Amino acid sequence: MLAVLSGGGTAGHINPALALAEVLKERGVDVRYAGTPNGVEARLVTEAGLPFTPFEASGFNRNHPTTIFKGVRLINKSSGAAIRWFKEVKPDVVVAFGGYVCIPVGLAAQHLGVPLVLHEQNSVMGMANKFLSRRATAVCLTYDHAASAVEDKSKVTVTGNPVRKVVFTSTREEGRALLGIPEDARMLLVTGGSLGARHLNQAICALKDELLSREDLYVIHVTGPKELDTVTEALALTPEEEKRWKLVGYTNQMGACMAAADAIVSRAGATSLAEISARFIPALLVPFPYATEDHQTTNARAYVDAGCAYMIADADVETEEFAELVTRLVDDADVRASMSKAARGQKTADAAALLADIVMDAAARKA
Repeated sequence: MLAVLSGGGTAGHINPALALAEVLKERGVDVRYAGTPNGVEARLVTEAGLPFTPFEASGFNRNHPTTIFKGVRLINKSSGAAIRWFKEVKPDVVVAFGGYVCIPVGLAAQHLGVPLVLHEQNSVMGMANKFLSRRATAVCLTYDHAASAVEDKSKVTVTGNPVRKVVFTSTREEGRALLGIPEDARMLLVTGGSLGARHLNQAICALKDELLSREDLYVIHVTGPKELDTVTEALALTPEEEKRWKLVGYTNQMGACMAAADAIVSRAGATSLAEISARFIPALLVPFPYATEDHQTTNARAYVDAGCAYMIADADVETEEFAELVTRLVDDADVRASMSKAARGQKTADAAALLADIVMDAAARKA
């Protein structure tokens, strides 16, 4: 059996695809990946050891109509190239995770009668998945809310958002040993995502004295590469303070950081939320306010309503409310225990296997 996965543009589309690939390969499925030649997927997929085939695709700006014609021409050209490739490799199923490259790949699947499965990570369905949903055999969602974009609800299954196994491999003990944090200490992880979050960084810096007044509290602060120098200057940590407030611009050890954490302050992107949920970490979520259709707020609200986290708007992070929520998360063990228990009920750890079941069933029914 051969499965072709496709997704591009952001790691939020790619990481769930790689999580699915891990499960499919364990089940003996041959997995290949279709993405854009210069997107982040080209690097991440190659690093994961999957065969990668590039197809050109681009978005368009609704305020500049000429970009629509360019985008459509590119999609038509890449659709033809994908059809020719599919005739050569003969996939049994295609799985699309979002991003413009999924459109030509999905259209090629439809043209050749190959089952097409979609996975939507966010609570608001992206344009590519919305376009392909009419053509799909199955539509898998992280949140019920996204089903409003699908005409045929019989196609819909809520699987959750797949998380790569590397997120689960680190233990609390290993994470703390790596970070130099005592087992009996409390640890707060702060991250604004891979690019960082200036407003969030500023708000956390303002709490430096309050947080460090707790002698057993350690802070791991992932600033984002572009923000590291600014945050370092703003905090002006003494050598003694640096022992308990550790700054990094970026880390490829996020699994270890999450394993070691007692609580986290984070953006509410789909991948971040899935990883927080998978590790059952009590959280304060600060949605990125400029995400398409404010989907990070919708993502976070569903998680908060389930009792797994607090949430505060980005515009309010420099208020007393933010300070109170951070300190409550750090200080109240009962709150943290309640959030962890609620997060376990989300069953995020099962998402990749559930999605793999649907993908293999779609291929089997076609066969």
